[in-house]
Amino acid sequence: MEAFRKLRDQVARQQQAVLKQFGGGAFGCSENSALDEAELQQNHKLEKLYASTRSTKHFQRDIVRSLEGYIVTGSKQVEIGNKLAEDSRKYGAENTCTSGNTLTKAAFSIAKARTQMVKEQEHLLRVYGTQVAEPLRAMILGAPLEDARHLTQRYVRMRQEAEAQAIEVSRRRTKAKEAPGNIDNTSRLEAAETKLEDLKSNMKVLGKEAGAAMLAVEVQQQRQTLQRLITMVEAERTYHQRILQILEQLEGEMVLEHQRVEASPNQAPPMPMESHMPPPPSYEEVNGIPSFAIDESIDSMEYFLGEVTFSFQAESDVELSLSVGDYVVVRKVSGTGWAEGECRGKAGWFPLGCVERRIECSQERFLEFNLIIFVSCIEKD
Repeated sequence: MEAFRKLRDQVARQQQAVLKQFGGGAFGCSENSALDEAELQQNHKLEKLYASTRSTKHFQRDIVRSLEGYIVTGSKQVEIGNKLAEDSRKYGAENTCTSGNTLTKAAFSIAKARTQMVKEQEHLLRVYGTQVAEPLRAMILGAPLEDARHLTQRYVRMRQEAEAQAIEVSRRRTKAKEAPGNIDNTSRLEAAETKLEDLKSNMKVLGKEAGAAMLAVEVQQQRQTLQRLITMVEAERTYHQRILQILEQLEGEMVLEHQRVEASPNQAPPMPMESHMPPPPSYEEVNGIPSFAIDESIDSMEYFLGEVTFSFQAESDVELSLSVGDYVVVRKVSGTGWAEGECRGKAGWFPLGCVERRIECSQERFLEFNLIIFVSCIEKD
């Protein structure tokens, strides 16, 4: 029994020494292992594939976790954006300011823009969740990766078993040399060698199967992960482009309204001393039967082309609406501050202070000016 115990301890020490030569990793091996050159290459290939797919899996997990945090934060921003839009809309609907409605318009513009931006952000978050995070999560937990990893782990266990069996064969050969005529030692050596060959044959088949599975997974990981990243970048780029468009439109509306308000003291044309401008001249006044004094020197002026510098909104059928930048042919000027002319194919009365004189003309050039105004209106539209 003592001799048997010593032999067992010696064999254990030999096994430990051989295993140390194989390296500490799961795929470690040495020149003294049971693997030939082709099997060594297969082993190294599997080792690299296993490390690559594991690294990509961790990267995918990091992307998913980051997007999950981004979606949570973005959902909170959506709530805040909806609240701001609702508050702006509420103020615009309930504002009772008597000095103007400029702030009301601004509030409605912000409410509209904020609602559009919130919708764009919600779309971006949906893309992050359904088109990026979910496919990556499915790959992380999917069967192809797990099956390939299980095959690789089986291969590693079988390789370790083959290494142990190779040690056993080496020990049997030593005993057979020490006792050449011992039939029992010879039969045990043959059995050990047969088992080692079977293990190596099965290991070779399993190694090829595991290598093919791991390679397929690696290719799928690389392609799909890159595609998900491209989808994420494209979605974010589109989101920022749409937000920029919305903000530019909002800024344009608010700046235009601000400029209008800043120019409001000069917007109204010069008025007479009375608190309200008198109505346009009557028929009698226009035809030389005035009921009050008319400045004949003004009334007898030649036609002239005027540019509208202050807008005017007609309040009756005899008045003519004007927009800043329009050109109008002024045909008659009344001493009460009104002028009669034609613009955009319509004629009527308007405050003389709304226009600035540009070109004087005779009545004969009236048609020519009308043509100029027509062309100008087409270009403006």
